[in-house]
Amino acid sequence: MTARAVMPIAIVALATISMGPAPKEAATATAVCTARAGPSTTTSTQAPRKGAAVRSEPGPGEVGPPYFAIELAPTKKVPGTARARGVASVTFAPSPYGIAVGSDGSYTVDLHIALSGLRPPANGHLVAWATTPQIDRIRRIGALDENLSVDGRVTWNQFLLIVTLEKGDDPAATTWSGPIVFRGVSRSGLMHTMAGHGPFQQEWCAKYGYE
Repeated sequence: MTARAVMPIAIVALATISMGPAPKEAATATAVCTARAGPSTTTSTQAPRKGAAVRSEPGPGEVGPPYFAIELAPTKKVPGTARARGVASVTFAPSPYGIAVGSDGSYTVDLHIALSGLRPPANGHLVAWATTPQIDRIRRIGALDENLSVDGRVTWNQFLLIVTLEKGDDPAATTWSGPIVFRGVSRSGLMHTMAGHGPFQQEWCAKYGYE
């Protein structure tokens, strides 16, 4: 084989080697852009880091992206709820513009709250509430049905979800009066403040029931 025949083969081989990583880099960039865009039904192609618990599909009771789902932990203040669990699926409300927002620019999200591991209360009603982190605004989502689930809508970027045991089902109620059975926090409100802690002290969320 002559030198002229070898030269094109070498050029093709070098071009193939240099172009190899490009699809992987493009897939990684796509995954990063997808993750930053917010709740979406698109599954990320970026490989999870070692040891990370990543679920690509909704679990039982979930209807939205698992990443944005809100874990509802029991307060263990009501008998029969210590081993119960709850989850609130979070999805953007339908909008012709892609993302629905309120008058103040806050996201409008739909919630699907579902509990498991307990029976419907014989006396009273389980009622779901949403409130701001400062608990200065409270919105009643509604009473859970016989399947221990309820749907609602919230127009806050950060919020808390609370499920209480109420004596009656009053749609006009503006706040809860019964004991808190479950509580959870939106993904956007999970940043942990170290205020009140020592400089080398950390308080684990597991103390409050979160894993």
